[in-house]
Amino acid sequence: MSLPVINQPAHRTAALLDYLARRMRLRAESALAPLGLRSRHLVALTVLREGGSTQQALSATLQIDRTNLVGLLNELEADKLIERRRSSEDRRRHIVELTAAGADLLANVEVALAAVEDEVLGGLDDEQRETLYSLLQQATSDHAVNCPRAIDEC
Repeated sequence: MSLPVINQPAHRTAALLDYLARRMRLRAESALAPLGLRSRHLVALTVLREGGSTQQALSATLQIDRTNLVGLLNELEADKLIERRRSSEDRRRHIVELTAAGADLLANVEVALAAVEDEVLGGLDDEQRETLYSLLQQATSDHAVNCPRAIDEC
């Protein structure tokens, strides 16, 4: 015999959100792979579009260990998508900036990801997508997530 559920919503969203996130992630990874990128590259490039950053600040923004950040930046720098230079104010610090090639690639990636989003969210019209976006922002607001600033299109 099951116990009655009291004060619970009729519909639970966790499984649907997980399914939708997995679909979006798999399709996005497929779109990024031919461009030689993974999602972690995309997030870093998007953050850097806002302007240069110290490695320390970038590590905090991306919430990744500094050692892992160095590996990520090495990959992006090898592809000439970012540049690192010593800070003129503090020679111990490195400033990381997006290159023109990185900005161009990011623009192409965003077009590809817009197509992915259109495919995955094809069952929603424009107004419903805006509502979904607003609801997701609201749901994450107490967790300091700012999608437009962090990764532009979640």
